[in-house]
Formats: sequence, structure tokens, C-alpha cells
Amino acid sequence: MKLPRLFFGTNLKMYQTASETAAFLGELAQLTADLREEPIIRFVIPSFPSLPAAGAVERNGIRLGAQNMHWENAGQYTGEVSPLMLRDLGCIDLVEIGHSERRQLFGETSQQCNQKVLSALANGFTALLCVGETAAEKYYSISDETLAIQLKVGLADVSPAEIAAGRVWIAYEPVWAIGVNGKPAPPAYVQERHQRLRLLLRELYPGQCCSVPLLYGGSVNSENASAYIGLEDVDGLFVGRAAWNAPAFDALLRQVYAVWKEKGGSGPC
Repeated sequence: MKLPRLFFGTNLKMYQTASETAAFLGELAQLTADLREEPIIRFVIPSFPSLPAAGAVERNGIRLGAQNMHWENAGQYTGEVSPLMLRDLGCIDLVEIGHSERRQLFGETSQQCNQKVLSALANGFTALLCVGETAAEKYYSISDETLAIQLKVGLADVSPAEIAAGRVWIAYEPVWAIGVNGKPAPPAYVQERHQRLRLLLRELYPGQCCSVPLLYGGSVNSENASAYIGLEDVDGLFVGRAAWNAPAFDALLRQVYAVWKEKGGSGPC
């Protein structure tokens, strides 16, 4: 059974300047204003330089996130951003952790992701932990093993209370399905991975697993979004370039919300 709220958002990656991000958010806030009272969590994760401008925009309930964060509050970490710096902005309540590009391109380990998750929670943020297997891991049929390691290590020492409070989100994003050359995952394959993730959460946090939304991301677009959100264990979508302009975000959100309601998404988990 789905969670009682739909989760829908986008990561802008290294796109959009501060002024472009502010314009995008301003238009999006107006377009989706009528959905503010609906059971929908809308979120946008801009680049670091765009966060102050994004925070100054009237967002009508759209949540803002950061794309990364160091686990230490301060230190000799040139080029990094600390949780205290994000808190000081006063507009961030979500931190994305362990995106496949961070893992694959910058060598981020699951242990480092765990440190970031714990730091994010300790500093009052919601942690959005990303997990996903590579094409090679899929080929060798070890997708579930990879996801289990990333999830278990990433959530090590996270308390049941934090889980129950809904301050941990999980985004499943197959590495091979992300980016310009990504290939959308078959819905049946996505359901299998999400079902496995839900079972793992049930093992880790008995009685609390339904407090964790499971989002799917990876070449989501208007042609496949309805199929993904209709899956039993998909609680939301984490969209890329298909949502990088306000009208497209709005249209895709409404399409997904209609299917979510039809599938009984407003019921208890």
C-alpha cells in the first residue's frame, strides 16, 4: 500500500544559474499553488550557488534541498559545504546524499554516505539517500546485493525514531538509467527493486518501514511516469531534465497525481 502522500521533485544538477533557478521556482510556485493543500510533497534541489536566490522566492510550500553536504560542521575541507552553512541559509530542509554521480565520479563510499546521513539528521535536515546499481552489477544479477549494501551501510546507526519521524527518504536510481544516455528501467524491474528495498527496511526497522518513502528516478518522462507511479511500492518520482522548466514540471506532476489518486494513494501504508 502506498504512503498517504505523493513525493515529486527534481535535482537540477549543474544546470541553471541563480537567476534562472529563482525564475524557475517563482513560475513553478504559481503554477502549482492550487496543489499546496493536496497530499503532495513538491521539492527542488538546486546547485549550491543558487540556494540563496531560491530561498528568497515565495515557493508556496515547495521544499528546497541541497545536492550534497560534508558530514563535519567545520574543518579543513576545501571546496566542501558544511551542515552549519546550509542551516545558516534558513531555507534548506532536505539534503540529497549518495547520488550515483557522487559515487561514480567522485568516489563517494557508502560509509561516507552514512556519515552524511547521520550528520544531516543531527542538524535537523531530512536525508534523501540515493541508491542504485551499475549496468555491470545488473548484468551479473547482483542488483539486490548492491542495493542491500548501500541501504544497510547508508542507514547504519539511524535510530527508529528518526525513521518514524519521516526524516529519511530513499531514492532508487539505477546508474544505467540516469543521464543523457540513460535507458528507462522496465516498470516490472523497478517494482522488484522497490519491493526488495521495502523488505530490507522492514527487517531494519520493524513496524516503521512505512515511514520511509521510496522514490524512483532514472529517465522519468511523460511517457513512463504514469507506469512508475502506478507501481505498488513506488511512493514518488525523482525527475531529471523532464522537469527542468516550470510548465513541464507542473504538467508531469498533475499527470502523476491523477494516477496516484486513482491507485488509492491516499490510503494508509
